[in-house]
Amino acid sequence: MKQLSLKIRFALSPNPNPAELQYNLIGIISALVLIAPMLPGASRALSLLFFEVRSGKILADILLLTLCGAIVYSLLQIVAALRYLAVRPAVRFATAPISILKPLAGLDLDLESNLRTFFQQDYPVFEILLAVRGEDDPAAEVVARLQQEYPKVPSRLVITEEPPYPNAKVFSLERMLAAANNDLLVMSDSDIRVTPDLLRTVAAEFQDAHLGVATCPYRAVPGASFWSRLEATGMNTDFWGSALVARMLEGMRFAVGPTVAARRTVLQSIGGFERLKDYLAEDFVLGKFAAEAGHGVILSSYVVEHHIGSATLRQNVEHRLRWARSTRRSRPAGYVGQLFTMPLPLALLVWAALPAWWPVLPLTIIVRAVAAYTVSARVLRAKINWPLLPIEDLLGFCFWVAGFFGNTIFWRGRRYRLFSDGRFELTPQPDK
Repeated sequence: MKQLSLKIRFALSPNPNPAELQYNLIGIISALVLIAPMLPGASRALSLLFFEVRSGKILADILLLTLCGAIVYSLLQIVAALRYLAVRPAVRFATAPISILKPLAGLDLDLESNLRTFFQQDYPVFEILLAVRGEDDPAAEVVARLQQEYPKVPSRLVITEEPPYPNAKVFSLERMLAAANNDLLVMSDSDIRVTPDLLRTVAAEFQDAHLGVATCPYRAVPGASFWSRLEATGMNTDFWGSALVARMLEGMRFAVGPTVAARRTVLQSIGGFERLKDYLAEDFVLGKFAAEAGHGVILSSYVVEHHIGSATLRQNVEHRLRWARSTRRSRPAGYVGQLFTMPLPLALLVWAALPAWWPVLPLTIIVRAVAAYTVSARVLRAKINWPLLPIEDLLGFCFWVAGFFGNTIFWRGRRYRLFSDGRFELTPQPDK
């Protein structure tokens, strides 16, 4: 017990050695398995776990097997996070000119502060292109103020007007790309905040001539609302844990939208934005098409801040359903496999099915907590709201189930219909 206590304290220390951390995490799980039979009533529970197969308990057995897979998956998240941390960032001496593309739509929370961080880049040659649909968009005033504040930074506001196809963001990117001067592009959403060394990091990584697309992981920063804090907790633990496992097992064959860097030549080789215009998850298919074309795709060493704002309950539900339904169509098999990323709901279901199997619950909680800490605190350098973590796990399970139903979403006040291949279209608005 003393050795187990020391291992847990080491695993949760601020700066553990990655190799030793991995060793101690495996030791924690092994010790729990050895200790469990000594707990009151646990011997009977474990015998049920591994040896008892009775008619009428098939569902419980299936739940148990699924939970075992989920626990293994949590351990894989830990290993995948450590492997990501073990990669040394590229040496920063490249100075290739870069074009930053920023699609805008209205006044997001702290928009001016977010955009200012891109004007403050410590990089010798870069330009910023920003796009709005019309001159009356309030974001245009924010851009004008920043252009006056930073007159030495080449920047341009592009008026796109109404998009001719469903994905308005892709249309904005297409219009900005036509006006951009450079081959290396950084496409970033309006709710992203960065430090002055973003472009230096990206340029260093793109010294590799084989590299075509790089996704920047993001640290979700919530607003003041409860629903915003809840969603940020899920993003910083569950979502990026799954992305890191995918990176480890199959390599990066996708991109994630808030901040993506790519070469213009790579975009052209996969058909340009014209090929992405009908997809809701244009970021995912951008990385997928680039990987299929033989270009390198990586998860960047640079972590951006994703300020998700103070969403209301309705906004949160719409966003989560949009995410779930689009993911199910972008990666159908992967979406079903997301069940293995939900160990806590599965453990509760197992416990409800047969209360004698109670040892799975504390084991699951510990494994889930360590995985969440490794991904959120170590990789993203984000604080975990521990009381919200189990609530988010249960709510995330509910939204995962809901994602199997329905084919419509709401996005920026408009209703869209999703198709099975990930494409989508605007649905006609009823006459009032």
